[in-house]
Amino acid sequence: MTSAQTTAAEAVLLCDTADGIATLTLNRPAQFNALSGEVIDELQSALDRLGADRSVRVVVLAARGRGFCAGHDLRELRALGDEAEVEALFARCSRMMLTLARLPQAVVAKVHGLATAAGCQLVATCDLAIASSAATFATPGVNIGAFCATPSVALGRVVGRKHAMEMLLTGETISANRAREIGLVNRVVAPEALDAEVESLARLIASKSPAAIATGKQVFYRQLELPLDEAYAFAGHAIACDFVGADGKEGVEAFLGKRTPRWADGKQ
Repeated sequence: MTSAQTTAAEAVLLCDTADGIATLTLNRPAQFNALSGEVIDELQSALDRLGADRSVRVVVLAARGRGFCAGHDLRELRALGDEAEVEALFARCSRMMLTLARLPQAVVAKVHGLATAAGCQLVATCDLAIASSAATFATPGVNIGAFCATPSVALGRVVGRKHAMEMLLTGETISANRAREIGLVNRVVAPEALDAEVESLARLIASKSPAAIATGKQVFYRQLELPLDEAYAFAGHAIACDFVGADGKEGVEAFLGKRTPRWADGKQ
């Protein structure tokens, strides 16, 4: 948090960890959780800390208030004014997004309301996303004369190009069901079922080998950037390492012995 004296009501980011699941909650409800520089820095700090915590198996990204995240704080951007300062802020945000993608734990976005611009980018960057049927998504930069260039990086990698460009060029809002159709989110549930759905998914992932999840994420995203033959070589090396590693050996023995595996950190 921002300081030892900061109360939960004042903190722009809340963090709660239970049973190996860490929940990061954006806490600027009056601003629809806009990504101010402070929020970006708090997210960066929290992700760095969680990434090094072996007891954390899954990270859930959530938010308070009516919206999930309305993107960058436009008042802050206007106050900066200078191009170099604005670019530096976006560089900090991009670093945070990269950290999110490279986290050894699986990251699940819990989207209850609007997710626009960099908020939509957050959703696209997370490994998985569960949305309430009340959630909406948009990349509306074109509406204010600033194409959503940085959100397009994540968006264009998780949905088809035509779908991404339609969102980016029109700035129009899409529904949660449409977001699921184009691959931006995994599941859409009724608002009252969102908490339970995310918790169920997070607990399922948390029961898996943390080593396999960590290497698997790295392999999945890296192989997408490689030619097909290099991708297979890279993946082949990774899976071989998994099978001869502690969790791989334990997993095979547990499967053959018809018992629950005991992963290297001692948790099932």
